[in-house]
Amino acid sequence: MALSSSTQSALSWVIVGRGAIGLLAAARLQQAGYTATLWLKQPDAVQLKFTDLKQQSQHRILRPQPTDTAIQRVLVPVKAYDVLNAVAQLVPFLANDAQLVISHNGIIPIEPLLALLRPAQGLWFLSTSQAAYKPAAHHVVHTGEGKSYITKLTASDSDDNQTIAAMSAALGPVNVVSDIYPMRWLKLAVNAAINPLTAIENCQNGQLAQPQYRAQISALTTEVCQVAAALGYPMDPANTLQTVYQVISATSDNFSSMQQDIQAGRQTEIVAICGYICQQAAQLQLAVPANQQMLNQILAKTTTS
Repeated sequence: MALSSSTQSALSWVIVGRGAIGLLAAARLQQAGYTATLWLKQPDAVQLKFTDLKQQSQHRILRPQPTDTAIQRVLVPVKAYDVLNAVAQLVPFLANDAQLVISHNGIIPIEPLLALLRPAQGLWFLSTSQAAYKPAAHHVVHTGEGKSYITKLTASDSDDNQTIAAMSAALGPVNVVSDIYPMRWLKLAVNAAINPLTAIENCQNGQLAQPQYRAQISALTTEVCQVAAALGYPMDPANTLQTVYQVISATSDNFSSMQQDIQAGRQTEIVAICGYICQQAAQLQLAVPANQQMLNQILAKTTTS
């Protein structure tokens, strides 16, 4: 298919999928004056209800991205196991100097993504602790204001300030960092401590503040810190545990994405979270029994569901 020579304006972004973070980003981009379109498996206009942090709701229309126009700027906030496939499907529609921002839980290899892109195309990673959930298919609620960190993974020649400004509008405040892995390991510790436990217990995040979970959460967090430190990213276990409990408190009414995936019978991101920790630990000859237990239990649930 021949793409139009016309490209998006500087204030136009494509959002892949209709997950909570993607819809939150799209709604906030529109609020800031950007044009946000959706890249969906089945192209469709979405009549979105957006409820902000002040519990004020508004309705926004998100239109499908035309497939005959080269995509210049795209946010890919999909599950870890879907990232490579999503980018591969986008590649034929990307402008030669397109900028892609990926954002997901867990850690996956980046080399296969880089191999898909042309020299002038830019790849970014954004890690966010913004909290949102979908009480209905086309209703997204912004439940907690977090921080976002972004880094550029390629050396393509582009106006980086445009991408940073857009992501600040979508999921800001955004901090630009040269090495995002310390933040990714911290988020990995939070995800490992909260997501599988809430999925197994079928509970909201806030239930994990109860005393009976403390030993398990401490063990999961300590193991992540040990693996991270062995890989050159030292993390203080006490401070990391404190961060985990801060997130539990700030998102107490939320159901984690993994809990929602288990309840809906969907694939989870456990392989990119506890699975990644176990994989790295095995290479380092470290024991991570708490994370291995979470991995085994979630895989058993998804296999038998």
